[in-house]
Amino acid sequence: MGGGVERPGGEGGTAQALRRELGAFLRSRRERLSPAELGLPVAPRRRTPGLRRGEVADLAGISTSWYAWLEQGRVRTSEQVLRSVARALRLDEAETAHVLSFTEDPAPGGEAPGWVSRNLLSLVEAVSPNPAAVIDPHWDLLAWNAGYAALLTDPARLPPKRRNLPWLVFRWPPARGLIVNWEAEARYLLGQFRANAARHPADRRYAEIVAEITRDADAARWYGERETAIYRPAVRHFRHSTAGELRLRYVKLAAVDEPGHHLLCYLPDDRDAETAVRRLTGGG
Repeated sequence: MGGGVERPGGEGGTAQALRRELGAFLRSRRERLSPAELGLPVAPRRRTPGLRRGEVADLAGISTSWYAWLEQGRVRTSEQVLRSVARALRLDEAETAHVLSFTEDPAPGGEAPGWVSRNLLSLVEAVSPNPAAVIDPHWDLLAWNAGYAALLTDPARLPPKRRNLPWLVFRWPPARGLIVNWEAEARYLLGQFRANAARHPADRRYAEIVAEITRDADAARWYGERETAIYRPAVRHFRHSTAGELRLRYVKLAAVDEPGHHLLCYLPDDRDAETAVRRLTGGG
């Protein structure tokens, strides 16, 4: 079966919390599928929203009891079983990656150092005037250049706990006017962040950020839907009060020598964007 039934006292609270999170995610995806989508008979008095556990188990080729235990967070299981369940639930690429992440031992959420090396700081400045910043595993902003401060807002003017990318998107009021297609972009960012946070249920900083951003009604609703996403390069469209329209290629790079740190860059997608970026920092 690829796992073992939980035994009392056998594992710590973090492992149990991870299994519960995985189970809740699987249940949310089971409940959104209709039997008709999969060609299954629909009973006239069907009380269960979406698919029944037994139907998912049959599609995945595992026992109903085992699948029930999986949703209840009572068992550890293998990648093979989780892939079968993902196919049965018709999970997309991001959702499948999220489910498979639970087969690995999570690293501590705050494992990255709270400082940024001279090399990474030099790189942030070297790409100027293009906006760039460094974030840690919680997506807290650790360093940024003048272009980044001009595009969004200067994080130095914010309290330290609010120097955070999800906070800026959901709790900084100008974000909804600045980011064209704000809803799609915000949901995509939240999906990535939620996938990270779910792997660290005991991490206090993740809990703080989630509590803060879900004061926003949209964030609270989407977070509760357990949507997940994975990073993909994209062109992001901004409508800036002084620089005008900007189409910027969003690039995210992992710092190999500083585990947990990522460099974020916004690069012009066309000549108009190059001119607009220069206007951001008063360069023309």
